[in-house]
Amino acid sequence: MFNERKTPVKPAPQVSHENANGKSMSITLLTIVGEQARMEGKFDIADSIQVECEIGGEVNVGGKLVIGQKGNVHANVQTVDAIIMGTYEGNMVATGNVEIAESGRVSGNIQTDSLVIAKGGFFNGNITKMNDAAERVLAIDEKRPGQQFASR
Repeated sequence: MFNERKTPVKPAPQVSHENANGKSMSITLLTIVGEQARMEGKFDIADSIQVECEIGGEVNVGGKLVIGQKGNVHANVQTVDAIIMGTYEGNMVATGNVEIAESGRVSGNIQTDSLVIAKGGFFNGNITKMNDAAERVLAIDEKRPGQQFASR
């Protein structure tokens, strides 16, 4: 009686992730779903996570944070990689890549080495490069013969 299952169990989704050596590997993605669900607090996730509900507070992710189209995150986030297809508001530090999809809406500050905003994606805030101290900043200056860039 207790051993019968009426609905099949779906395996957890897999995402590919590059490790420190640049090799692609598949990892299991923990998913939190619930249109009316709202969670608040401090979350420490060792692996990757996909959010399809409302979350507030502080989120630390050891892998990839995926904010799905129904996801709404109002939190300070530390993660490796992030893909934002829903709404994000807060300050984010990402040691890897951040991608704002065409349906993504971001308000806040992001510190990362790689930010990609798809056509239609929205970003309102400041972006800071992780290794900013080691980089030389170039700004476009008025066009002068023989000079296109001026360093600051």
